[in-house]
Amino acid sequence: MKVFVNATIVAALGVFFALGANNVIAQEQTTLEKVKERGQVNCGVGTGLAGFALPDANGDWQGLDADYCRALAAAIFDGDATKVKFVALTAKDRFAAIQAGQVDLLARTTTWTMSRDTANGLNFRVINFFDGQGFLVREDSGITSAKELDGASICLTQGSTAEQNTSDYFRANGMTYNPVTFATSSETVKAYENARCDSYSNDSSALYGERQRMADPAAHIVLPDIISREPLAIGTLQGDDQWMDITSWLHYAMLTAEANGVTRANVDSLLTSENPEIRRLLGVEGDVGTLLGLSKDWAYNAIKAVGNYGEVFDRNLGSGSSLNISRNQNALWKDGGLQYAPPMR
Repeated sequence: MKVFVNATIVAALGVFFALGANNVIAQEQTTLEKVKERGQVNCGVGTGLAGFALPDANGDWQGLDADYCRALAAAIFDGDATKVKFVALTAKDRFAAIQAGQVDLLARTTTWTMSRDTANGLNFRVINFFDGQGFLVREDSGITSAKELDGASICLTQGSTAEQNTSDYFRANGMTYNPVTFATSSETVKAYENARCDSYSNDSSALYGERQRMADPAAHIVLPDIISREPLAIGTLQGDDQWMDITSWLHYAMLTAEANGVTRANVDSLLTSENPEIRRLLGVEGDVGTLLGLSKDWAYNAIKAVGNYGEVFDRNLGSGSSLNISRNQNALWKDGGLQYAPPMR
């Protein structure tokens, strides 16, 4: 039996199914829409690292990453920096959490690597802290260089880049070591402090932060050796360019503010500035906010809430904190550092 199909019907069906598919796509919410509907940003942070994300005595999260999340909430919710939920994630569980939609982004000392940028389905664009891996040892060990750790036991956190970096370093230098791994960073640090390992290895900034919380910080030293590049970046899921743009340009806005001397304290007075870059940044002229799907004063709201990048850095990691970490690579590009903001126009 022959079946004859009218070409007009086929064409009509094609249009029908095409429109149906487009409608399904159109009905899928963007991350920004989900965040606005929910009324808060779900921000994935670490389980507790001084200088980056750590609850204080009142249970309020403090740190570079925590302030970034507050700035993001302020940019979206008309200056309300409280509309953020901090979700503590271990290094091992963080990628499953964002893939499952438990968090909207990772602001969690996450190193930008090729596999994470591809196989894990994440997008990274901005590096909010340039770091490198090092080693912490007890001062009375007499060890002054990582090259003296041949045969040592090293405490490491599961799921961190520190595991692979340590293996690579010892292999490249013809040395042996005994890895002792734990599920969380707090368990790893506790094991080291209880002398279950000869050394604790992590990002250099983390070593300074964890040492500060130990019973006797002076009893431990951070070795001068840096064995890796650790670009700590903001991570979002692939497939939503608008959300990646928002989370990226927030960081760039905070850098632009610092470069132009716009601070939390003087941002209101600079609304009348004649500097074109400041005027665009604060939404006085131009449409950079609407390009992101946000209000014109989104960057003003973020800066008013937490300050510029330099203020956030100094308050949590630098001279205004107990860690007193130098800006070094994290200085602005115009000051010899690597923190660089594309033009906001």
